[in-house]
Amino acid sequence: MDIFSPVSIRLSDITWNEAESLLEKYDTVVMALGAGSKEHGPHLPLGNDFILAERLLDRVADRVEVLILPTLNYGHYPAFTEYPISINLRYDTFRDVIVDIARSLAGFGVKKFYILNTGVSTTPPIQEAATIVDGEIDLEFLDLLEFDKSLPEGLEEQEGGTHADELETSMMLFLAPEVVAIEKAEKDYDPRQGRHGLTRNPNSAGNYSKTGVYGDPTLASYEKGEVVVNLLVEYILNQIQSMGR
Repeated sequence: MDIFSPVSIRLSDITWNEAESLLEKYDTVVMALGAGSKEHGPHLPLGNDFILAERLLDRVADRVEVLILPTLNYGHYPAFTEYPISINLRYDTFRDVIVDIARSLAGFGVKKFYILNTGVSTTPPIQEAATIVDGEIDLEFLDLLEFDKSLPEGLEEQEGGTHADELETSMMLFLAPEVVAIEKAEKDYDPRQGRHGLTRNPNSAGNYSKTGVYGDPTLASYEKGEVVVNLLVEYILNQIQSMGR
């Protein structure tokens, strides 16, 4: 995306003087959140979520009038720590990072802060951060599990999954096919209930996954990804445009 699109501006590419003058026009700041180093099986790169966040942000930014912060590429991802090089911030650390960013923005008069969150385990600390800054700034965020409930019935064929799976791989085939090694994709799904996180140890309490996948990426397709991405962009836009109402 160009530095200056018809409606949105990336703050990292302008001076503080220019940013100060724009604060009178723009009342919403958007920040994408996507892990820059988190395992995604044998077929997707460690930086998958960062790429996903950036590509989604590009599509959103062209259609809504916001200021854009640099993408945050570290977060709370405890489920993947057995797989090199998956970086995890402690819950309290990550929550406080979000609080500090939100309060910094509020101090400059920003009224609304939206986080384009591409994680799942990041949702609870973001929600807690939003509660902490309530009354200072309106903090809203993308909850992917809530979004998934709105997907068309029958789109997803896998028996289960949430990570490097059919849907996530489909999104990447649509948004960034150059990073997907689909020939290396493997189904890896532990159907046992009540387990949390992924593990490389079949005898531990987590969901056993030799590959780091949780689901069936072999069912992924460009066409499914197009459906999911288009619906997700509309969902995000609706969230942003509904803030403060």
